[in-house]
Parts: sequence; structure tokens; C-alpha cells
Amino acid sequence: MSGKKAGKKPNRSGSNVFANFDQQQIQEFKEAFTIIDQNRDGIIDANDLKETWASLGYMQDDKFIQDMLNEFPTLNFTTFLNCFGQKLADTDAEDVLSNAFACFDVENSGRISKNDLSSALKQLGDRFTDDEIAQMYEVAPMKDKDVDWKRFVKLIKYGGDFEEEN
Repeated sequence: MSGKKAGKKPNRSGSNVFANFDQQQIQEFKEAFTIIDQNRDGIIDANDLKETWASLGYMQDDKFIQDMLNEFPTLNFTTFLNCFGQKLADTDAEDVLSNAFACFDVENSGRISKNDLSSALKQLGDRFTDDEIAQMYEVAPMKDKDVDWKRFVKLIKYGGDFEEEN
């Protein structure tokens, strides 16, 4: 067991990775795994990763692919789920993320304008590039032209998308 503190939810014990996620999350991870497992053999290997990157329009060299696989040389679904569990556990606690976003939501609307968020991401902390910001907006839940930051926090912490909160 790791010495790191996990967030309030889900409780990560390591003995049963499936207990760390609800059924909807497991199904979403299974769908993602199936998309990446191009040859459908139940293992994500170098060829699967290369083909997946190519399908996204990126040609990655063997070193890049091997670097991805070094941490998990045999990547079956359980290992894939465990990997994402570790990545999600390494994010800030939900209340920390919420407080950070709330600083930019002066009207307490649950929204942050793209301009305000982009400016903050370029100027504060680990400064984001324009490409990184564009990638973020591809997945960020939006309300009109604003980021729905409450849903975005849940996406960061737990994966998947969540219904609009009123």
C-alpha cells in the first residue's frame, strides 16, 4: 500500500481495483480499452498503441511507444484500470480543485469564461501552451461558451462526464 493519501472518494486499497470505481466508470474504461486494443487480444501492446496514435493523426516513433509501455509492460484490462486509478488518485482532492476554480467564478454561476480560464492557465503556476489549452477544451464540459467547472472537476477526479448540476 502506498504512503500517499487518496482523496475522499474512491477509497483505493489495491487488493481489488474494480472496487475503486462504480459500474459506469468501469464500463467507460472498458470501452476505452477496447478501442485501444486494436487486435482484440485482451492486451494493449506496442502495435495497439501505435495504431491508436495513428488513428488520432499522430505518428509516434518506437521510443515514444516503448516509454509508454515501460511502466506496465503487460497491459491487460485490470492493469489498465489500475493505471487510471493511480493517475486519478494523484490528482488534487475534489475540494482543492473546486476551490481553485471557484476563485475565477466571481458570480458563483458554476461557469468560467474560456478567456478568463485560458489567461489564468497561461500566466499562473505550470503555464500551459496554446496546444495544451486547446486539448483541454476538447474534453471540458461547456455551457454555451463557458467551462462548466463543477462538471470539469468531476471529470478530472472520476473520469466520464456528469449531468449538469443546477
